[in-house]
Amino acid sequence: MGLGRFRISGLIGLALAASVLFARPPAQATGLVGARLAARDIAAGVAVTAATVERSATTAKFIFDLNRPLAVEAYVLADPDRVVVELPETSFLIDPAVGRDLPTHRKGEPAALVSGFRFGQFARGRSRIVFDLAGPARIVKALAESTESGGAARLVIELAHAQPDAFRAAARAARAAQLQKAPAREEPPAQANPPVKPLVVIDAGHGGVDMGAVGAKSSYEKDVVLDVARRLAARLEAGGRMRTLLTRDADEFIPLADRVKIARKASAALFVSIHADMLNETSVHGATVYTVSDRASDAEAARVAAAENAADKAGGMAESEEIGDVNDILFDLTRRETRAIGHQFAVSLIDFWKAAGDLNKNPIRSAGFVVLKAPDVPSVLLELGYMSNERDLAKLNSEEWRQTAANRVAQSIERYFARRTAGAEAPALERSAGLAIAR
Repeated sequence: MGLGRFRISGLIGLALAASVLFARPPAQATGLVGARLAARDIAAGVAVTAATVERSATTAKFIFDLNRPLAVEAYVLADPDRVVVELPETSFLIDPAVGRDLPTHRKGEPAALVSGFRFGQFARGRSRIVFDLAGPARIVKALAESTESGGAARLVIELAHAQPDAFRAAARAARAAQLQKAPAREEPPAQANPPVKPLVVIDAGHGGVDMGAVGAKSSYEKDVVLDVARRLAARLEAGGRMRTLLTRDADEFIPLADRVKIARKASAALFVSIHADMLNETSVHGATVYTVSDRASDAEAARVAAAENAADKAGGMAESEEIGDVNDILFDLTRRETRAIGHQFAVSLIDFWKAAGDLNKNPIRSAGFVVLKAPDVPSVLLELGYMSNERDLAKLNSEEWRQTAANRVAQSIERYFARRTAGAEAPALERSAGLAIAR
């Protein structure tokens, strides 16, 4: 079989850490899952409790042990080449690292057909498994089979090498079908008469099937930034001077365009997206604040924007929805003013961050981040640090540091609005003067 066969099992317990031990095939690996995946998760619905992986250069077979049968839909997507498996909402009681840490091919042998996979919640009531392909593939089998042991079942995904033309044709058909039935997501109602207190939308990056950056000791960006986002929201609400809204308050995948829509429809006064970066170079450290621009400020900003803009593809989406431009002078003026205000806030945030942690050597950058492209909501993206740096990762994994970071960001937001209320800066948007943008 080339790369061979191995199995990963999930054991439910009260451990707070998860670990997976790999040996050369056909070894077994066992993962201990934290308290958040308690036994009640199995009783509540469908759960994956173990996985068996078989790979070669031309075929791949994945068997996921289930507590009960479920409905399955599978299709291929291109650019990048992927296989997406749609499931009802499912609890994955196996370590997320199992799909990332697949054994690599031996020197002189061809690469495996599937280079890795990830899984998680995609939307309310829906989960996904996304397989990354090293070459074109076709789906031989994708179904849930009942076992002889009663209510248990197994999900079987079999793939095989395909001709490029056939793969592209299948991917085009799947893309068209998925765009037609994109999931409807709940959004806050439009505010006809916004309250006096300004609304800050806090965006925890990644989530669900999109894990984001992965650090040592099973540290996942999607978990770190969600915790900081929740702490920031709680701190701002406790201050009593503004309202907050989280784009996600759970381990859920939210498309980039939907994050922007949430802020615009809620008439947000400020949008803060929180992330953590990853590099092959382990010495780079410190926080960076990004604003949106049509041209990247430098190569590093362009790299980060490209990585963050690929989040929808990591979630198995057919394509990212861009914020459409309008060929209108008033629109352009509003967008320019919004971007200028976003930069002003970025400078203020950097001033407060100095007391919370290290800054990158170039702490303010700009690039074409999709999630920052609301034309009428000042927006920034805060990279808390590098999960690839040992010192930054220790801070990111510290609850005390996360609270300190949230407090500093909250202070910068409070000063930002205090100055605007006092008239130190021009109003963000003159909607009453006829510059309103259609939402």
